Amino acid sequence: MDRRKPHRNSDVARAVRKTRDRLSQQAGSLDFDRELLKLHARAMVSAVAIPLLVLAVAAIGRLAGLDSQIAIWALSTLLCYTIVAFMARRVERTEAAELDPAQTRRDFLIGHFLCGLGWAWFAWVGCDTCQVDQFHVAKAMVILVAMAMTAVLASSLGGALFATFAIPVAVYVYTVMRQWTPIEATMAALLIAALPFFGYVARHLNQASLMVLSFRSEKDALIAEVETAKSMSDEARRRAEDANLAKSRFLASMSHELRTPLNAILGFSEVMANEVLGPMNNPTYRDYAHDVHESGQHLLDLINEILDLSRIEAGRYQLNEEPVVLVTIVEDCCHMMELRARNKDIRVIQEFEETLPRLFADERAARQITLNLLSNSIKFTPSGGEVRVRVGWTAGGGQYISVKDNGPGIPEEEIPVVLSAFGQGSIAIKSAEQGTGLGLPIVQGLLAMHGGEFELHSKLREGTEAIAIFPLSRVMEELPALPTKTVAVARGRR
Repeated sequence: MDRRKPHRNSDVARAVRKTRDRLSQQAGSLDFDRELLKLHARAMVSAVAIPLLVLAVAAIGRLAGLDSQIAIWALSTLLCYTIVAFMARRVERTEAAELDPAQTRRDFLIGHFLCGLGWAWFAWVGCDTCQVDQFHVAKAMVILVAMAMTAVLASSLGGALFATFAIPVAVYVYTVMRQWTPIEATMAALLIAALPFFGYVARHLNQASLMVLSFRSEKDALIAEVETAKSMSDEARRRAEDANLAKSRFLASMSHELRTPLNAILGFSEVMANEVLGPMNNPTYRDYAHDVHESGQHLLDLINEILDLSRIEAGRYQLNEEPVVLVTIVEDCCHMMELRARNKDIRVIQEFEETLPRLFADERAARQITLNLLSNSIKFTPSGGEVRVRVGWTAGGGQYISVKDNGPGIPEEEIPVVLSAFGQGSIAIKSAEQGTGLGLPIVQGLLAMHGGEFELHSKLREGTEAIAIFPLSRVMEELPALPTKTVAVARGRR
């Protein structure tokens, strides 16, 4: 966890515990009941369809010739729905953990029962003076529409539909029994059948709400887990980067302190080994001086490679960019390594494309890249083998250096190890000279500073090919020659 952000991390940890607790609960628990009540409250706060239906019925009733009783009914019913809306607003603003599910459910059911009394009043209203022939049919249709709206809006509260419309349906059946015509009997039967049907629909919508709550809990849990993992990963990465940067800065700043005593060791051991100041009576001392010089030289090479890699990682390696000819650099490096290859009876085959344009690159870095690749190939190639060096165009318009040998190769699973700092393959360690394992990481770092890429292809017991790629952006275009003075004068005369 990121200790610099304790509040954020504690919030994430609490969210993880909370979502896990919610996932461990089954439907019907207090947590799910509270969430369902919150859903019902939000639905009731935003429910305007039923109040608009009440207003529309009252307006149409007045136009049809009903007396002021329909207006009084509308005001009473709207008052009941307003009470339910205020109750829902209070529940919505209350924290879920502070809700009493049983009490809140009871209050909501009482509010819906009051709204049901309003609809029962509407079912009782008669129309002796109005000019609507099928007034009871119209009332049944209005009650049916209100029942459908309530089944959808109040599906999160079990029993709300029956608490609202059980009495209105009974009142409607009682009023039409006095004039039991076939159409009115049909509408009464339709309302009686519609009540359990819409109850069935509301129950399925309630189950869907439970499923939505479960999915939301799972989503919250996943988000909390991802946030926690991200926080821990960011902190671990930051610490690793800080430690690596501190190491790189330390090593980069130790160049003088390390090289000065090593240069003294190399100089004094060489003086003793060559007997510059006089002969050494004991030949063993002379051999020791040679060993000290060779060990010091090996240590100096190792320190130089470590410092180069550290400067690259610390961003303190400065490129001295200038136009260079890649073929010339690689050819010089091949001549430098030719004696070493000849001592091991290894042929160095050069295949260079002609007329390659210049690169805008650091010549020292390009030489170091080539020498590291050649040194590795010669080091790991057995006697009698060959190393093939190629320079040419890439498919993307850049230039590449390829060094391919027929040495022991590298197993596929060990390639990431070889490309890491101080990494060496198992077969190479057994069959080659001692190395530091820093050559390829330095090559990768130098190429990355040039915007290039490094590829390593190898097959076990067939050989290895290392390819250093410089991008198209480093290739310099040749400008056309300026017109000569004679041509310019001739054009002027024309």
